[in-house]
Formats: sequence, C-alpha cells, structure tokens
Amino acid sequence: MGELKTKRVYETAAEEDGRRILVDRLWPRGMKKERARLDEWAKVITPSPELRKLYHAGEMPFEGFEAAYLDELEANDEAKAFAQKLQGYLAEGDVTLVYATKDTEQNHVQVLERWLRHQMTEAQA
Repeated sequence: MGELKTKRVYETAAEEDGRRILVDRLWPRGMKKERARLDEWAKVITPSPELRKLYHAGEMPFEGFEAAYLDELEANDEAKAFAQKLQGYLAEGDVTLVYATKDTEQNHVQVLERWLRHQMTEAQA
C-alpha cells in the first residue's frame, strides 16, 4: 500500500512522489505543464469558486471554510468516486496531492487529505 502525501506544486517533482495529482481549481501561476509533471488534475474535488473566493477575501475564518468545504465534499458524488479511485492508486504506489497555495498549515488540501483518509478508512470497515 502506497503513502498519501501533499506537496506544493512549486517544489521540485521527485520520483518518490509517485502519482502526482493537482488538487487546485485554477492552474498554478507561472507553472509550466512539463515542470509540474502531473498525472491528473482533479478539479471536481476542489472547493467551489464561491467558497474559495470568500475564504481568500478574508470574509470567512478557516474554521468556517473547513466546515463548508467538508459539506461540499460530502454532497459531491464525484469526490466520493475520487476517494474510491484513490484507493486503487494507493494499491499501486505513493500518491502526492499537489497544490499552489503558500500557506501550508491552513488550506483546502489539509481538509481534503483528512476527508480522503476518512473515506478510505470507512470503505475498509
């Protein structure tokens, strides 16, 4: 079983990243496709444009963003399908969710990673 990791897309891609999946709705500024070395771009599991704009404009604290994004993920059948697909990827090796935001502590990827881990744990039960 592979390991699920997260990494900024601006960090150098490495062999140990395994499958690299971009989990941002917008393409990372200044990033060339060749340098990003992506295997997939999973726009369907990112926060809605409305939610993203509210949070980035400072109109919503991180805790409110996190709760709203979790609600979006729970209501998103494509996100649930992605979680199942991710299990298959992890059976083959490591997977790295890549993102562009500078804040590595409070961002949608941290919320997404916890949600995906929870989905995979529930599927195994």
